[in-house]
Amino acid sequence: MKTLLCLLTLLSASFRLVPAHGDVVANVSISSQTMTVTVDGTPLYEWPVSTARPGWETPTGYFRPVRLARIWHSTLYHHAPMPYSVFFDGNFAIHGTNETRHLGRPASHGCVRLATGHAAILFGLVRSYGFDQSQIIIED
Repeated sequence: MKTLLCLLTLLSASFRLVPAHGDVVANVSISSQTMTVTVDGTPLYEWPVSTARPGWETPTGYFRPVRLARIWHSTLYHHAPMPYSVFFDGNFAIHGTNETRHLGRPASHGCVRLATGHAAILFGLVRSYGFDQSQIIIED
């Protein structure tokens, strides 16, 4: 019984879908075009974002950051600037944009865009807490 309990505890930690103490969680709502950032279980920020415009798709689900890039230019879309990129699924990232007039409505090729200052805050949090203590949740 003790072995089963240990196994279940390990599995729940590996597949947890709710933040634990010490986590950074970036929760993106495609329907409202907003991101809420929670740190240590406390919501700290809510920002407008732009996700995929019609004909494109922003992936949904639960992700961990896989790479950070302070300065990045798209390798797919004419070297478009992507400051403070937090990559989470292949070429998809949360990143800053100069196109702030489009924030709050779908406008991207699939990435999650936000104001560059806000992207810098998220980037710093992920860098400080680490990839294993950071989650990205994208929901419809």
